[in-house]
Formats: sequence, C-alpha cells, structure tokens
Amino acid sequence: MRIGEAAAAAGTTPRALRLYEARGLLPPPQRSASGQREYGPADVARVRVIRNLLALGLTLEDLRRRAHRLDLLVQDPAGSCDGRPGEFSGVVADRLATLDAEIARLTHLRQSLAAAAGGPAEEIA
Repeated sequence: MRIGEAAAAAGTTPRALRLYEARGLLPPPQRSASGQREYGPADVARVRVIRNLLALGLTLEDLRRRAHRLDLLVQDPAGSCDGRPGEFSGVVADRLATLDAEIARLTHLRQSLAAAAGGPAEEIA
C-alpha cells in the first residue's frame, strides 16, 4: 500500500511516516517502479506500536534508541513491556523518573502560584 493508505490504516499521517523513517523508527520502505513508498501490514503494525508508545509519554528519541527492538512489541504487545527486565525497562524507568520530576516541579509551581494569589493551594482550584 502507498503512504497515504498506510498512514490511514495506522491512524496517522503520511508526514508522520516520513518522520518515523527519518528518525530510524521505520526501516526504509520498498519503492515502486515510480519511486513511491510501498508499505505492508508489518509496517502498519509497527507504526501503531510507535504511536501507542508515544501516547504513553515516551519520546521519539526514547524509541530511536530501541528501534531495533520495536518488532518485539509488534509480536507481543502485552508481554514485552510488562515490567520484566529487558530492552525497554531502562527507557521506561528513565521516562518515569523524568515524569516524576516534572510532576514535582509543577506541584511546587502550583503551590507557589496559589500562595501568591493569597490563599491556600487547596482552595484555588
């Protein structure tokens, strides 16, 4: 299938597919005789995994560092990232630490703003 069809099947855009390819998340697709990208069902499944991981808060860089292992998640979405030690556990732990730090920063910022507004943080909502 061509890029527009593959993007629609994966729930994204052709631009996103080109970006994933440029970042090394998707292998370069086969090309038709006229030079157009040709994608198969495995490519669409991989894009769906990429989109799901991005929706969970991982970044393109997180995924790029483990792009060679994304097919594991295509084959076994539930079993390959369930907290067992493995390729993705370090990436997930790093992302969780980053999210925890951001939550702490935002909580402090909210408390400071509420205090500056003249009331307890719990009342300003």
